[in-house]
Amino acid sequence: MVNRTIKQICVSQMKVSRMNMRHGRKVPNTDDIYPSIKKRGLIQSLLVRREDGKWGVVAGRRRLYALRRKVKEIKKPVKESCIILKPGDDAAAIEASLIENVGRVPADEMQELEAYMRLSKAGRTVTEIAETFGITELKVKRVLALAGLNDEIRALYADEKIDVPTIRALTMASGDQQTEWLALYHDESVYTPDGPQVKLWLTGGAKIKTSAALFDLSAYDGTTLSDLFGEDAYFADPDQFWKLQNQAIAEQVAEYEKRGWREVVVLDRGRTFPKWEFSERSMKEGGKVFIQTDNWGRVTTFEGYLSDDDIKKINTILAGAKENPSTDKVANPDKPEMSGPMSEYVALHRFLAIRASLLDHPKVALRLMVAHLVTQSGHWRVDVQGVQPRREATALSGANSDGEKLFSAECADACAALGVKDGAAQLVGVSQRDLTVVSVFARLLKLDDDQVLAILTVAMGETLEAGSEIAEALTHVIPVDMAALWEPDDCFFDLLRDKRVINAMVKEIAGKPAAASCLTETGVAQKQIIRNRIAGVGVRKGDPAWRPRWMKTHPRHYVNARGCSVSRLNGSAKSTITG
Repeated sequence: MVNRTIKQICVSQMKVSRMNMRHGRKVPNTDDIYPSIKKRGLIQSLLVRREDGKWGVVAGRRRLYALRRKVKEIKKPVKESCIILKPGDDAAAIEASLIENVGRVPADEMQELEAYMRLSKAGRTVTEIAETFGITELKVKRVLALAGLNDEIRALYADEKIDVPTIRALTMASGDQQTEWLALYHDESVYTPDGPQVKLWLTGGAKIKTSAALFDLSAYDGTTLSDLFGEDAYFADPDQFWKLQNQAIAEQVAEYEKRGWREVVVLDRGRTFPKWEFSERSMKEGGKVFIQTDNWGRVTTFEGYLSDDDIKKINTILAGAKENPSTDKVANPDKPEMSGPMSEYVALHRFLAIRASLLDHPKVALRLMVAHLVTQSGHWRVDVQGVQPRREATALSGANSDGEKLFSAECADACAALGVKDGAAQLVGVSQRDLTVVSVFARLLKLDDDQVLAILTVAMGETLEAGSEIAEALTHVIPVDMAALWEPDDCFFDLLRDKRVINAMVKEIAGKPAAASCLTETGVAQKQIIRNRIAGVGVRKGDPAWRPRWMKTHPRHYVNARGCSVSRLNGSAKSTITG
């Protein structure tokens, strides 16, 4: 960082560098260091660099003022040893200044903010700033969040006219909200929210100005309220406003996607886009569009951004590809539409429905069994599927499904036919003292082909691998009625988290206008719309037969095929079976 060139420089040729974190502050008190500097000179050299024809002091501002005081007192030129920084490296100069000052007079949050902002503009990431000064990334992000504040608000804080809780809460406010808060602050006749009250004020029921509307005001058939002494008008019917505003936002999303943007993220209403955690990236570089909507209806669009975490992952992948030229493709950075737990849930219920459907097709089971024996594929060692998901709720949901109940009843009949005592939970691998290979063989000899095939089908079902391509292949060979064997339950809705997918499901069951009108609502609110539509709540006729694309007999994806395991497996199986 520092070029250790040392040079004697006259004090008259020095000035405070613009990179010094305390540049522009009032003249410091030097009484504690002046006696030593007057008598012995500097013990620790100044860090300087060339600026505007002079030597800018990056680190050592108080020592510079003490030296000026010495020059004025002895009325003679004074030279001191200085360490010369490399020219042009603003980030290195800011780091040097901040490191120098942190160990001396403590910096307040606003001084840190100015330094960190300059480092950020000079190309330093949040991680690099945190590592340089031995602090957490969270602390850096919190300080940088202050960068979005109005200059006057920052000045009020610097003058100790507002406290820390208040300024931190104001980082959640948009630019217009900060202006409104300042208007309240300067109006002595009204209450100014401070501390925790700021958050309540930000999320409260403020009136929505007509200027916030993205839609043509002629589409709004409700009442508007006008202030006789002001220029603003307000919507008297916020529900109708949000319906129209969400539809307009949905049109914006469609337009961005038409233009080729890879992903358009609509933030939950009231959530602020944390710009300090993102870096600009063009559409070609994989940048995304983020749409922010505050509780006052105002919409702000951020085009071409990627989170620093995503950029770090992409750079790691690219670095690996560079080291290994044989790698043909870079991993797709798209977020999968199905989380791990949701993939597991869907795979389980599809498997249970497929297995139950196999019961009516013993000849298929026979051929399937032979295929397993010949290739030693899947579970044919012989293992039983077991069906034990990581989440207890998913396991309980599977145990209560119609597919599991149907299969368990057939399994009980097969066990009874072979003389297995009551209470056995499975057929394959059952261990009882009075059952041997010979005794089971003897019983099978007494059964007709249909009975043997029924037992074989249960055994095949127990050893079929859940979430496998071979299980999905059966949907192209035998009829599988998913709608009859599974319906959305509480566990499904609890695991359903991706808002892109949730809104697509609302569109399926309630139509495009309904999906658009609730675009900025929370995922919980949109899932309730799906539940209501299934149950027929608030509509003339419910749609109990609706099933998500993932649980159709032949599943399809919502957002991208890479992120939907069941769709990918089913498609691959179809190609093999029909090809």
